[in-house]
Parts: sequence; C-alpha cells; structure tokens
Amino acid sequence: MSENINPNPSILPSPSATPASRPLTGPLAPPPPLEGWRIDLLKTFPWLKWLVKRRWFQFAVVLPNLFLFLVFLAAGVWGTPVGNRNILIVFVWIFWWFLLISAMVPFLSRAWCTMCPFPFFGEWIQRGSLTTPKMAAPGAKGAKVGINRYFGWNLRWPKALSNIWMQNIGFLGLCTFSAFYLTRPIVTVWVLGSLIIIATVLHVVFRQRAFCNYVCPVSGFLSLYSMSSMAEVRSRDAEVCLKCHDKSCLVGSERGWGCPWFNFPSKMERNNYCGMCMECIKSCPHDNMTVRLRPFATDTKLKGYDEAWKAFIMLSLALAYSVIYLGPWGFFKDLANFTESGRGLSAFLGYALCLWALPMVVIPTVFSAFHWVARRLAGAEPKPWKESFLLMAYQLVPLGLLAWIAFSLPLIFINGSYILVTMSDPFGWGWDLFHTAHTAWSPILPQWMPAIQVGILAIGLILTLKSVFKQAGKIYTDNRARLRFALPMALLMTLIVSLFIRLYVS
Repeated sequence: MSENINPNPSILPSPSATPASRPLTGPLAPPPPLEGWRIDLLKTFPWLKWLVKRRWFQFAVVLPNLFLFLVFLAAGVWGTPVGNRNILIVFVWIFWWFLLISAMVPFLSRAWCTMCPFPFFGEWIQRGSLTTPKMAAPGAKGAKVGINRYFGWNLRWPKALSNIWMQNIGFLGLCTFSAFYLTRPIVTVWVLGSLIIIATVLHVVFRQRAFCNYVCPVSGFLSLYSMSSMAEVRSRDAEVCLKCHDKSCLVGSERGWGCPWFNFPSKMERNNYCGMCMECIKSCPHDNMTVRLRPFATDTKLKGYDEAWKAFIMLSLALAYSVIYLGPWGFFKDLANFTESGRGLSAFLGYALCLWALPMVVIPTVFSAFHWVARRLAGAEPKPWKESFLLMAYQLVPLGLLAWIAFSLPLIFINGSYILVTMSDPFGWGWDLFHTAHTAWSPILPQWMPAIQVGILAIGLILTLKSVFKQAGKIYTDNRARLRFALPMALLMTLIVSLFIRLYVS
C-alpha cells in the first residue's frame, strides 16, 4: 500500500465521477435560490457549533456505536438463537430501524452515516489516523498546500457504476431474505459482518467513501429519504464560496479532511450524498458552512432513473412487508420463511420472483401508464419524458417515507417490551442487569394503531398531492394543461394510499 494525495483543488470532480457532483453546471456556478424558511442551527446554538468543530466529534459518536455493534454481533454468535430474546435481532431490526426511519431520517437527514460503524476500520486505514488529518509532505508529487494525504490504492470508482443501482439491487436482495435474518441471529451476524468486511476492503482499494456512495444498501434509502429531512448541511453565503481559492471543503486542510463523499459542499443543493460528517464545517477557512433546519420535503429533484427506481423499491417493500409481517395472511409469511414453514424452495423462489417483479416491473409500469395518460391529457408540448417522469417519481419519496413510518410504528409499539427484556439479558443467558428481564409482553395502544397509521398516511397524501400540483407547474405553464397533467398522477397517489389504508384497517 502506498500513500496518496487528494486531487488538486483546482480540479473538481467530473459530473460522471460521483452522483453528488452530477447537478453541477460549472465549478463556480451559484446554487439555486432557497425555497422556504431556514434556521441556522450553529448560530442559534453555539454549543452545537463548538461540538461539531471538534476533531474528535465523529470519533466520539462512532466509538460507542461500534462497541454496541460488536456486542450485538457477539450476541448473535454466542447468544440464544431465539430471535425475540436476542439483543441483536431486537435492537437492530426493531429499535434501530424504528429510530432510523421514524426519527433520524425525517429530522436529522443522514446523521446515521455520521455514527455508522461499517466504514470505521476502512477509513482508519485509509486516513492513517482516527482524528487528526494527515497532510501531504512538502515537495511530494502532486502535493499542494492544504491537501490531505491518504493510504491505500486510491483507485477511482468505475464510471459505469457511479450511480445507486448496486445499492438498489443489494437492498432488494437483502430484503428478499428478510425472514431469515429477522428470526435467526447468526444470519444477521453474517449480513452485518460481511458489510464491515466489504466496506474495509473498498476503503483500501478505492478513494474516499466509495462503499457508502455506491455499495452500502442502507446508504441507498438514506440517500433517497434524506431529501425529505428537515436538516441540511449547506454554505451560508454562496458569494463567499465563489471567492474562496482554497476549496478546503473539497480537498481538505490541516483543520479537516476533504469531503469523504466527493461533494463540493458549498455547491450542494440536495441532501442525497451528504453523510453529515461535518468535515466541511471544520475545514472551511471562512466559517461559511453550517447545519440548518428547513421545511419537510424541501429537496424535490431526482437526478436519474436509479433514484426513481429506489423510490419504487422502497414503496413496494413497504407494501409487501405490510402484507407479510402485519397482515393476517400467514401464507405469505410462510413463503418468506420457507425453511421453517416447510413450503419448499420452489415456493420461496416464486415468492422472491414476485417480490422483485413488484418494484422492478409492476409498479414502474403502472406509474409509467399514469404518467403517459397525464401527458396525453395535458395536450400541450411538455418537457421530455424523462424530466417529467422524474419530477413525478419524486412524489413517492415523502409518500414512501411516511408509508414506512406507518409500517414501523407497530414494530415498536407491539414489540417494545422485548427491548426491556434483551437490555437486561442480551445473550439470553438468564441475566437480569437492569431488572427488566422478566418484563411481560405488553403491546402499547394496539387498538389505536390502525387510526395512527391512517393519520400518518393521510398526512403523506396531503403533502404528496400538494407537491404533485406544484411539480406539474414546472412542466406546464398553462394552468389548464397543468391541471390535466396533475389529476391522473394525483389519482395514482390516492390509490396507493388507499391500498395501504385498506391493509392496515382490514
């Protein structure tokens, strides 16, 4: 392994090199005007600014998370094989998932990426340091003041794979076998352990966080749903960035590492590819980067079909899981968990084929049909198919996020008592650390759960319908054409929500 120098700051990532840089029209082009209100959290809360500017900040949030992660893996190997008695299953697939999808993503964007243990070891090897940025040696080939030094092969990620299709396929593949790792701790160990190994290897081979940008299955849906989050990392003043010659936010300095996600932070207009590591806040010499609070669902532009299909995949899986895990149809759960139900491999393959066909073919086909009808009804010459398709596909982002929240609520309300049990007896060995190991299973508000789910879906539908008509105005300037275009798409969104409601109140 050799040490490597970060790219020259005068050479920004090419549009094809990273999904985060695709929207750039020029290295110094100003970002689009802001929509809606903003609250500068680092100005409002000085203690928060002090915290995120500490060199040890990310290490301090990753380390306890890494420790818990290793404890969970140990419980998966040596603990009880009974899923609802093993802390690995209960905390990862119930507690962590609920917090992630219901709280962290809607309010804190990709804050999970700030503390994620998957890239920890690989990034440590790549940087050669836990907290202090390494700088290029004076006179080194390609060196320039303010450029970080990295270790490893430092290869560029292949251009053909610079999208989230691998994340789409990986996430769908993992979800196909969900019944196995939701009930068998050792299978979860293999899944999570493999992700750490893959992340470490890719950090050694490729530059920066290639694993997080293009491979990690969790990162894929975090990327999509962070568009709806109420938090963002952005520059305060675009003019300051235009006049800056250091570009430390991109290439790093002695104050902080260059953006691990290959963003030009001062140019960001979406949350999708910002891991909220706060390095740009540390490295900016003008104190021009900050964390802001904003309205829900502010980012509204999908950049490619890979992102649109991620929206289809997430919506489809929320629908499928509602049938499999929350519905009264045990037949579907037996198909997903064929080794215990005795349904046989052929039945599982049929289930897997249907699960893949739903997001990859069925829902995109239905969506495309409604989109085609909408364009025909509008009559006037519209924007190209792809542009209007992506504008309408965005509507599935806030709707899908709220559908997942509605699905996840019963996980914590119905199974929350298992959290207390496994906290006291994480390995299922008969411990009682916090005197809660013998807590009886007691679901919370089960009679109110359908009403709560319907309320959440209703909010999602209202936000989505409002967005449909607003986005239609970006395609058609004529009010009549805009209305004719929006109505079929609004009908589709209403039908989707109606289907979810039918599942939850049946």
